[in-house]
Amino acid sequence: MQNFFSFKDVFRPKLFSTLRSYDKQRLAQDTIAGMIVGIVAIPLAIAFGISSGVGPTEGLVTAIIAGFLISAFGGSKVQIGGPTGAFIVIIYGIIQQHGLAGLLIATIMAGILLIMMGLFKLGNIIKFVPYPVIVGFTAGIAVTIFSTQMNDLFGMQLENIPADFVQKWIYYFQNLGSVNWYALAVGIVSILIIVFSTKIHKKIPGSLVAIVLMTFIVWLLSKLGIQTGITTISDLYELPQGMPAPKIPALNLEEGQTFFGLVQELFPAAFTIAMLGAIESLLSAMVADGVIGDKHNSNTELIAQGVANVVTPFFGGIPATGAIARTMTNINNGGRTPVAGIVHAMMLLLVLLFFGPLVGMIPMACLAGVLVVVSYNMSEWRSIVALAKAPKSDFIVMAVTFVLTIIFDLTIAIEIGLLLAIILFLKRTNEATVIRAFTGEIDPAQQTDIRLNGNDLDKLHIPPYTEVYEIDGPYFFGIANKFDDISQRIGADGQRVRILRMRKVSFIDSTGIHNLEQLYQRSQRCGLTLVLSGVNENVFNTLEKAGLVKLIGRENIRNHINGALARAEEIVKSK
Repeated sequence: MQNFFSFKDVFRPKLFSTLRSYDKQRLAQDTIAGMIVGIVAIPLAIAFGISSGVGPTEGLVTAIIAGFLISAFGGSKVQIGGPTGAFIVIIYGIIQQHGLAGLLIATIMAGILLIMMGLFKLGNIIKFVPYPVIVGFTAGIAVTIFSTQMNDLFGMQLENIPADFVQKWIYYFQNLGSVNWYALAVGIVSILIIVFSTKIHKKIPGSLVAIVLMTFIVWLLSKLGIQTGITTISDLYELPQGMPAPKIPALNLEEGQTFFGLVQELFPAAFTIAMLGAIESLLSAMVADGVIGDKHNSNTELIAQGVANVVTPFFGGIPATGAIARTMTNINNGGRTPVAGIVHAMMLLLVLLFFGPLVGMIPMACLAGVLVVVSYNMSEWRSIVALAKAPKSDFIVMAVTFVLTIIFDLTIAIEIGLLLAIILFLKRTNEATVIRAFTGEIDPAQQTDIRLNGNDLDKLHIPPYTEVYEIDGPYFFGIANKFDDISQRIGADGQRVRILRMRKVSFIDSTGIHNLEQLYQRSQRCGLTLVLSGVNENVFNTLEKAGLVKLIGRENIRNHINGALARAEEIVKSK
């Protein structure tokens, strides 16, 4: 137990190991990369904070604190942490139901869950979330983010917008007459700048260019006395005034509600935040590994993500995770150690401390344009096209997850998506496992467990009144029931012995044990002897603990088919 929870095994921050061979050249490269990533992160942090229903300060605070902690204590050399678009839908929903205090508590709970995942070494297990589920909810989040930006993109300045996806779009169409064409022009031009700027200069972030240029144009129009009616950040939010002091989230409990009752209500949302954060951060780290030729420590990464999400809410921050776009920007600009991520956090801190008034001048339509591009990049439409050519079951899982994410919420989508994926996995496993029946003879050329003596090419003859069945695959509940249906014919044709070949059974579960016991009991009632063949050591130990070895008899459990056939011949002669 002591080794299981040892920090030596699960907590090995990459920062500490990389600093052992650190030099001035690496510091210079990391500093440049960190500054560029910091510049890229400015508009994203602000946009994610505002779209989540909090504000620009909260977005920047999250990018600063979480970005620093994830880089300082994470298991990846190049991971950049902060707020991401995937959390927008979840955060907005929690705030609508439980307020900002509920969001902060849910984020802390999610952080604790992430730390526990790391301590219990679940980093590798998280990676087995089915790919169609990931594509489905990522695409669903992208569509949801896109739909939430229409009000700002078109400058309609609508209030009390419905949360329901369908009702939201109906409300938009009903108010098309309130479109601000100046704001729409700013949004469209911002999108075009972001899209085409990479073709001019790949290292200068298009989102930053769009924000600087559009902010200047809107400011210039106002100075020229042109009334555009374009809404800016300062019109809606209190401007950043420096780093907020840490404080305990204030609880506004409803009448008759207890703190533990609130925790129970928030647990599903906290679990979704934790799962989404784990999946997104580990996928980002895996992609980064392939580019830089390194291997991240997934459990350390989960612990760092957890620490960041526990600490950030005390400063008013929102959920954070590894951001693949910023991580790749870091790599492409020469970042190779966590120092680059720390520099990125320091750059954002300077913006928060000294450039608050400038942040307030950014047009909301421009930020909407930035998020429209983000949602497009998140849409995974190429992956959807690829899945359309894959097995139909995979596409169905993706489509169901996608629709549920849009119509309901991410929690339900992940739960149902995982459930469908598990059901389809079991169905495929059940279909892939073959149960063979042998009568008369067994061809040694096709059977690798036969011990050949003398005439190697002679076929093994099955004694009379004997049937041989083979289970090719694990003997778990699905296969156990499948074999149970076949074995109902016990005693037919005057059979006296049934050999069950288990050489390809890698494990057996409780249902398999139960069905095997029922098979033995039916055999006894019909005067038929059950013989097991090719039982490996693990399966044998499981059967012995369950008492089946004693029930069936050790003499009727053989480790290869030759011994089982010899035993069957003895039984037939004795009867």
